[in-house]
Amino acid sequence: MRRLAALVLVAVLLVGVTAPAAYAGGNTGTNVALGLASFAVFNQLLAPLLYERHAYAEPYHRQAYAEPVTVTRSIVYTTPVVYTTPAVYAVPTQVVAVQPAPPQQTVVQYAHGRYELRGDGVYHAYQWVWIPNAPPPPPPPPY
Repeated sequence: MRRLAALVLVAVLLVGVTAPAAYAGGNTGTNVALGLASFAVFNQLLAPLLYERHAYAEPYHRQAYAEPVTVTRSIVYTTPVVYTTPAVYAVPTQVVAVQPAPPQQTVVQYAHGRYELRGDGVYHAYQWVWIPNAPPPPPPPPY
């Protein structure tokens, strides 16, 4: 009998080791969901066999307190806070000239050309463009 049980156990272990892994297909999310679902079903089927249940186990009941808890609240009277509207003072108006911000430099001059800043920074990106100076005119022909 022992030899037969050992032979069956060896056969089961060999099949378990040599069986290829199952391919669920699909993407990774599907594989994870199928794996979790199969684990949950397996766990529900084998849980009664794996965990020991005692016949004498009683459900846990919370013990009642020996003395009831009483809460006393003290009443405190205070004078109410009164808010008044702030006084409004008229300030004499003066005409103050606001000076505009200094204009941004958009041209940088060099001896052989200049850089110009183009674009508005909102609809068109700022871009520095190199513009070379025109070459000097050729010398006049000799007489």
